[in-house]
Amino acid sequence: MGDKRVALVTGASRGIGAACAAELTRQNLDVVGCSRSGELQGDCSDPEVCKSWVAQTIERYGRLDVLVNNAGVTRDTLLMRMTDEQFDEVLRVNLYGAFYLCRAALKYILKSPAGRIINIASVSGLAGNAGQCNYAASKAGLVGLTKSLSKEVGKRGVTVNAVAPGWIATDMTEAVPEEAATRVLERVTLERAGKPEEIAAAVGFLASEQASYITGQVLSVDGGLAL
Repeated sequence: MGDKRVALVTGASRGIGAACAAELTRQNLDVVGCSRSGELQGDCSDPEVCKSWVAQTIERYGRLDVLVNNAGVTRDTLLMRMTDEQFDEVLRVNLYGAFYLCRAALKYILKSPAGRIINIASVSGLAGNAGQCNYAASKAGLVGLTKSLSKEVGKRGVTVNAVAPGWIATDMTEAVPEEAATRVLERVTLERAGKPEEIAAAVGFLASEQASYITGQVLSVDGGLAL
């Protein structure tokens, strides 16, 4: 087992996930990036894929200290038009995927002298958002998972927290129609979109020794959107 801490980051090929991987690398962690097109490829909605990602990380580095559950999808539409498939896909990737990875990774993270689990939630999961009943439900569920798991593993020194981004400039938000994006930005107190690196900075802090007495919390990084 090496001396460097090891992190596994999902959805790491772009956007917030890529920024998180870069920030943790900057902090001198060995980082394994997982996504549908990344270093370790696959779909986190498949529990066997999640097991494989963890197993490959352990085989390569002999340890796992930090898990960042960032992978997520949106299938936005009003609930009256939402199909079973649209609801199910978002829940399976955003919530079930985090559950599968936490379950697969925990026995290794519990051995770490500074174990960290950081889940990427959303302001939609805290305040709701029209047209995102599936997404908001998945992220609200992730908040509940975060708080409950923190109570299960705290006695072993492992912290479990969530970061709730607001409107962040990524491929996901670029796909939103301009009129809808403008309406959201008008509600942001700081009057601009956030950057992936600003979410990564919060993740980096929660992964650090400085955050060793913070657990079960949701840190909103939203420029005041949810105020």
